[in-house]
Amino acid sequence: MVQSTAHEERPASARRAGRRQLALIGSGVAAGLLGLAALALPAPYVVESPGPTFNTIGKLRNRPLIEVPGQRTYPATGALDLTTVYVSGGPNAPVTIFEVLAGWLDPARSVSPEELVYPPGTTGQQINEENTAAMASSQESSVAAALGYLGVDYGQKLSVAGFTDDSVSKGVLKVGDAIETVNGKAVTDIEVLRGALNASGGNSVALGVRRDGARVTEKIAPKANGQGMYQLGVALDISYTFPYKVKIQLEDVGGPSAGMMFALGIVDKLTAGPMTGGKHFAGTGTIDASGDVGPIGGIAQKMLGASENGATVFLAPAENCGEVAGHVPDGLQVVKVSTLKDAVHAVTLIGQGKDASALPSCS
Repeated sequence: MVQSTAHEERPASARRAGRRQLALIGSGVAAGLLGLAALALPAPYVVESPGPTFNTIGKLRNRPLIEVPGQRTYPATGALDLTTVYVSGGPNAPVTIFEVLAGWLDPARSVSPEELVYPPGTTGQQINEENTAAMASSQESSVAAALGYLGVDYGQKLSVAGFTDDSVSKGVLKVGDAIETVNGKAVTDIEVLRGALNASGGNSVALGVRRDGARVTEKIAPKANGQGMYQLGVALDISYTFPYKVKIQLEDVGGPSAGMMFALGIVDKLTAGPMTGGKHFAGTGTIDASGDVGPIGGIAQKMLGASENGATVFLAPAENCGEVAGHVPDGLQVVKVSTLKDAVHAVTLIGQGKDASALPSCS
C-alpha cells in the first residue's frame, strides 16, 4: 500500500506575517550596513593626540639634533625635549566618524571642527608648505634668539613681503623693499623699527629703503593699532646673517612651536656647565629674534606626551596658561615662561637643585 503525505497549507495571514518578518530583517541588515558605512565616511573634524618628543641636546638617528660646526660646544646632560602633536583630519588625511567618536571618548585627544583649524578651501599641499616654512623660520628665529641671549652679534635684513588691507604704506613702499634706516638710524633689527614707529606718535617717519639696488627715502605716517602700537601696515620678511652656522637636524616635523626649545638647546650647547643638571625637561612655544615666547596649539596633548616620555618639568608659554589648568599630568611641574631668559633661568635653577617654588606657574 502506498501511503501519501499531505502538506497542510498555512493560512494566508501567516504567510503575510512571515514575509513582513523577512522584510524587517532585511531592512535591519541594510540599516546596519548603512550605519557601518557611515562610520567609515570622512568627517569634517580634526583630532589631535600626543606626538613624539625630541631631545634638542641629544641625538637623532646617531647624529646630534643641534650642531655648531667650528665653534666650541660643551657636553650636555639630561633632556630638553621639544614636544609635538599628531594631527588627524583636514585636507591631508580626513578622519572617519568612528575616529571622531573615539577622540571624543579619549581624554588624551581633542576634537575640533575642521573649519576652526583650516580656512575653507585650504589644500593639503598648502598646509605642508606652510608648516615647512614655519619650521624653517622658527629655526632661524631660535638661532637669533639664542645668539642674542649669549651676546653674539648678528645681522638682520627687513624686507617688505606684503600689505594689510588698510595699510598706510600701500602705494609708497613696494614688495621687496629692504628697510635700512628709520629717521636716519640704521635698522639693525625689528626692535629698532618698532621703537621709532612708536616714538613717532603717528607723525611721519623717514624710511631709507633699498629698492632695485638704489637707495630711496620714503615718508610715511604710521597708524596706531588697537593696542596703541604704531605700525606701517606691512608684512615683513626677516633674513639673518649669522657669524657661524647652527645646524638643526629634524625632519617630518612642521610648524613654529619648537622655537623656544631649539633656542634652549643652542644656549646649552654653547654654554659651559650642565644647564639641566641631568634632569628631564620638556616644553613648547614659538620664539622671535628678541627672545619673546609665543603661544601654540595642542598644549594639553604636548604635556601628556612629555610626561609619558619621562619629563618632570614642562615649560609653557604664558599665553597658554588658560589651557594648562586642569590638564597637567600627575608628577609634571609646569613653569610659565614669557621669554628665553625666563626659560634659561628656570632650567638652570631646577638643574642646580635650588628652590624652585618661586618660579611662576600656570595655576
